[in-house]
Amino acid sequence: MKKLFLFIILAVFSTVLSACGDSEGSGDKKETVKIGISGTDDRVWKYVAEKAEKEGIEIKLVSFSDYVQPNVALAEGDLDANSFQTVSYFNAFIKERKLDLAPVATTVIAPMGLYSEKHKSINDIPNGATIAVPNEATNMGRAFLLLQEAGLITLPKDFDGNGSLDKIVDNPKNIKIEPVVAGQTPRVLPDVDASIINNGIAVDAGFDPIKDSIFHEDATAKPYINIIAARTEDKNRDVLKRIAELYQEDDVAKLIETEFKGAQIPTFVPLSEIDY
Repeated sequence: MKKLFLFIILAVFSTVLSACGDSEGSGDKKETVKIGISGTDDRVWKYVAEKAEKEGIEIKLVSFSDYVQPNVALAEGDLDANSFQTVSYFNAFIKERKLDLAPVATTVIAPMGLYSEKHKSINDIPNGATIAVPNEATNMGRAFLLLQEAGLITLPKDFDGNGSLDKIVDNPKNIKIEPVVAGQTPRVLPDVDASIINNGIAVDAGFDPIKDSIFHEDATAKPYINIIAARTEDKNRDVLKRIAELYQEDDVAKLIETEFKGAQIPTFVPLSEIDY
C-alpha cells in the first residue's frame, strides 16, 4: 500500500513538473513576422533579423521580383509588412489600388544625383548650361525638385511631382533642360554640362552617388525615402514597432553606410514629418 501511495505521489509530481515545463516552453515561443522585399539583396534585413531573433522575433523574408506584388500580398494578408518602396510610390499605389495600408517607419533613401564631367561644383554651372534629366514624368519631376533644391530653378508651390518643361516657373540661369531616356543619362555626360542620374543607374555606371555627384538628394527629399509598410490595422502592432526600432539603430545605419557606400543612405525620419 505504501508503495502504491508513493507511486501515485511520484506520478502527480512528474505531471506537475511536465506542466511547468510546457508553460515555460510556451513563453519562449518565437513570434514569426513575414516581411516582403523586392529583389535578392537582403543584407540589411538579414542583419536586422539576427537582432530580432535574440528577442524572440523570427523574421521570414519573402522576395519579390516586381514592385506590385509586395503591396498586393500585404493587403491580402500573406505578409505582415513589406520594405521596398518610396513614400511617393506608396502613396500613388495605394490610391490607385484602393489598399488600406500605412507606413510603419522610414528606412533609407537611394539618392538621385547631379553629375558633371565639366564642373566640380553646383556653383560652377554657367548661364545657359544644358542639363540632361530622365524623360519619364515621375523621374523628371524628381529631377526638377533636385534642381530646385540646388537653387537652379523654381517650381510652383502646388507642384504635383510630375515633370514637364512648362512647370518650371523661374529659371534665372536660363538652364536648357534636355530630357533623355533614364538609361542614357550617364552616357550623355560628355555632351552636356551636367546630367541627373537615378541612383541605381549611377551605381551600374560605376559612380559613387555621394563622392562623384556634385549635388545629390539627402533626407530632405522626403517623398523618395523608403518605408516599412503594413496594413493600417497593424501599423501600431508592438512587434512591428519593435522591428522598426531595431532597424533604426546606429549599428544598422553603419552597416548600410559600409555595405552600400552611398548607394543607400540611412534616413530615419519620424513619420510625423512625412506627407502620406
